[in-house]
Amino acid sequence: MRLIALGTLRNFWDRHPDAEIPLRSWYADASRADWRRPADIKAAYRNASFIANNRVVFNIKGNDYRLVAAVHYNRGMMFIRFIGTHREYDRIDARTI
Repeated sequence: MRLIALGTLRNFWDRHPDAEIPLRSWYADASRADWRRPADIKAAYRNASFIANNRVVFNIKGNDYRLVAAVHYNRGMMFIRFIGTHREYDRIDARTI
């Protein structure tokens, strides 16, 4: 997958250093992946949640953080729309962010 918005991840781990290694690991996995459909993501990330508008919610660092990505399966692209704590996640609408 081609991932857009690596800077979003960097900004986040600058504020939350404990998230850097898990986010780098997730980024490496996702960058190498060839996810063509939701089942492909589910096979790699059993705890991923699929919501409206091709949004996928990933649990990061043992579910300490949440990452929302908009996935364009047909183009092999993933846009990072949000990364934050559970409290921050609860304040957004992941379907439209």
